[in-house]
Amino acid sequence: MARDTRGLHIVMLPWSAFGHMIPFYQFAIALAKKGVRVSYITTPKNISRLPTIPSELGHLVEYIRLPLPIVPNGGLPQGGEATVDLEFDEIQYLKLSFDLLNKSVKNFILSQSPDWIVADTLGHWLPEVAKECNVKLMFFSVYTTNFMCFMGPPEYLKEEGQKKIRSTPESLTIPPPWGEIFPPSLAFQAHEAPGFHAGAYSKNASGISDAERVAKVLEGCDVVGFRTCREFEGEYLDLYQRLINKPVVPVGLLPPIEGENMDGKWHNVFKWLDEQSPRSVIYVGFGSEYKLTKTEVYEIAYGLELAQLPFIWALRKPTWAMSDAETLPSGFVTRTSEKGIVCLGWVPQLKILAHPAIGSSMFHSGWGSIIETLQHGHSLILLPFIIDQGINARFIVEKGLGIEVDRREDGSYTRDDIAFALKKAMIGDEANKIKAQAMKAAKIFGDQKLHMECYISELIEFLRESGANTNK
Repeated sequence: MARDTRGLHIVMLPWSAFGHMIPFYQFAIALAKKGVRVSYITTPKNISRLPTIPSELGHLVEYIRLPLPIVPNGGLPQGGEATVDLEFDEIQYLKLSFDLLNKSVKNFILSQSPDWIVADTLGHWLPEVAKECNVKLMFFSVYTTNFMCFMGPPEYLKEEGQKKIRSTPESLTIPPPWGEIFPPSLAFQAHEAPGFHAGAYSKNASGISDAERVAKVLEGCDVVGFRTCREFEGEYLDLYQRLINKPVVPVGLLPPIEGENMDGKWHNVFKWLDEQSPRSVIYVGFGSEYKLTKTEVYEIAYGLELAQLPFIWALRKPTWAMSDAETLPSGFVTRTSEKGIVCLGWVPQLKILAHPAIGSSMFHSGWGSIIETLQHGHSLILLPFIIDQGINARFIVEKGLGIEVDRREDGSYTRDDIAFALKKAMIGDEANKIKAQAMKAAKIFGDQKLHMECYISELIEFLRESGANTNK
């Protein structure tokens, strides 16, 4: 008797970084709203920090708790289950432990016989698990399509291909030789290239480079899904499909809906926002993955002070600060009290970005934050730090949606650079052009029906036709 393929079951395994886990969560929720059952695998501590599954979807989305294997003398500190818990040099040991999840993940797949496994960039062992369990595999990229196009097809991510195309950091400072759609600016800057080259192409404690991991997932998957849409990245989607010669499917931007619970302490913050002019306030926030140094925090602070523009700054207390008072320059809060607010710790970011007083956002250029900001039509002030952020920043500037903060050759920036970028994005003719482009982009980025209905429905139809597990 033929199986009813409407009851799709998908297993997801994101990499243990919140810049990956949150998009996977949003993807899971979008699928569940269309009746797809999702098993979301990660570690117990990570689950405790992820959003609670909406009660009405509790029968469709389930967090699967798999303890992170402990490597004796592995270099991973106790409680380090996500990159946010670790110093940069410790992340390689998280990869080592993450790889040891393969047996428990395989056992779970065998016990459930899902229709699809959704893999992230670093789960290079999942293609073998999918093959052994006779389950289709989808690679879901939390990165932009243009960034993945810049990185290239699997043959150039593996060691032999690296030697031909990416042999030096300098090779990353120019667009790649495939495709003619890359503008000259879409490349890493000289100060970014060495760190990215070492991080992507060098073997670490896990015994394999990140680029090799991605190559193995791409070679072993049946389809590549991107958190994007044709309206914004159509030409890059077409290019990537030509590069990898496999189906490439946009899943939509998965724009989040504001829904964070707030306690009473936020009353004064939103009261202050209510008193500001429409689209006059700059939201500042750099997330948790990159740890800002004291010099960086202080130069951002002095830049905000120099700009004399209204701001609200979401600042996580740095590990180098012995007290709240040390987090910011002496007297900064007092001197800027009439212009801005600094919020230490967690903030209801989605609600703040949705407030009509917000007009621009200064942040690290992560793709998730770009989506959250552009869905409200805010212009972008870009200060990239790690991984894909530099490429994202240049792409956004090419689109006429933002300003990138100027830097010295060594990557440093000053308060004057910050202030100049803030004013350029908020005041004058260029600012008006950027704001107009951002408002146009909001019609795409904020279109819930387009992303959560059209794109997700098309994806589900593809998954049904291509991967229903008839062995159930």
